[in-house]
Amino acid sequence: MFGSKKRAVLFKGKDYPLEIQEIKKPRLVKDQVLVRIHHAALNHRDIWITKEQAQHFPDGIVLGSDGCGVIEDVGEDADPMLVGLEVVINPSLEWGDNPMVQGDKFKILGFPDNGTFGEYLAISKKYIFEKPEHLSSEQSAAVPLSGLTAYRALFSKARMRSKEKVLITGIGGGAALWALQFATAYHGRVYVTSGSDEKIEKAKALGAIGGFNYKDPEWAIKAQKETGGGFDIIIDSAGGDQFNKLIELALPGGRIVNFGRTAGNITEVATRLLYWKQLSIHGTTMGTRDEFLSMLDFVEGRKIIPVIDKVYPMDQVHEAFARMENGDQFGKIVLKIGK
Repeated sequence: MFGSKKRAVLFKGKDYPLEIQEIKKPRLVKDQVLVRIHHAALNHRDIWITKEQAQHFPDGIVLGSDGCGVIEDVGEDADPMLVGLEVVINPSLEWGDNPMVQGDKFKILGFPDNGTFGEYLAISKKYIFEKPEHLSSEQSAAVPLSGLTAYRALFSKARMRSKEKVLITGIGGGAALWALQFATAYHGRVYVTSGSDEKIEKAKALGAIGGFNYKDPEWAIKAQKETGGGFDIIIDSAGGDQFNKLIELALPGGRIVNFGRTAGNITEVATRLLYWKQLSIHGTTMGTRDEFLSMLDFVEGRKIIPVIDKVYPMDQVHEAFARMENGDQFGKIVLKIGK
């Protein structure tokens, strides 16, 4: 009915440009469902894969961790009533039994397994969830990876309480914006950093109280003055050589959560401040099935709408990647995959 071959964005190695090719429609096994992808969203992870994976994959791997689409078929162990359901996909695969940390079999959708940058995806029924009713397909595609990451960082790791002061670094990326929207919805007093004054103003329009341009050598001093001492929670996706300023800005008993390295590895830690202020530094990646469900409930219950930067047709995947790599975006970059 739909033909046996469908288009997908293929990654073959860091020395090969991404290609759009026709591939065979996946066959279902056991509890899998076949999702016809309508929209997919980019993440920094996709950039890292294309730059750092030295191995050559002659047949190509379909990248993409975020997606929204419609279930078109089911395997023998899946409920036929699922056909026609509009769904989002949890990209946090095989987490394991320990909610504190992912297990040895953990992987993220889109590498090494085929992901959402193609017209079809076969995936276990346990990773599909009904699309939030108040969101469009392209908005829903912007939810999974960065929404889950931000939710776990803010609530499971930092254990945010209402009215706390929160600093979110590098506003503009998907997870940072989700953290901003979650924290403001939870009545946090939120501040942001960015290298762009324009992005800071946009963050204020979304509910941030203030912001600081990290290109200003005095930004941390200004932040300390403006906030009356610093922050209870700092959500960081950058790392890098400015991380020590976050330790200085953390209030006694503060929590710093990191889930990224866009500025490189952390080069210095003020050890005395770390123990004297009794700070907690947490690393986090993705999240559990329960956290994904809680995140979706939070988004639906508060009718939160993700910030979409730009929607590209799949044919313009190179332009979409270039926009993310240049750091031009404010919000999620989305690919229109199918009808």
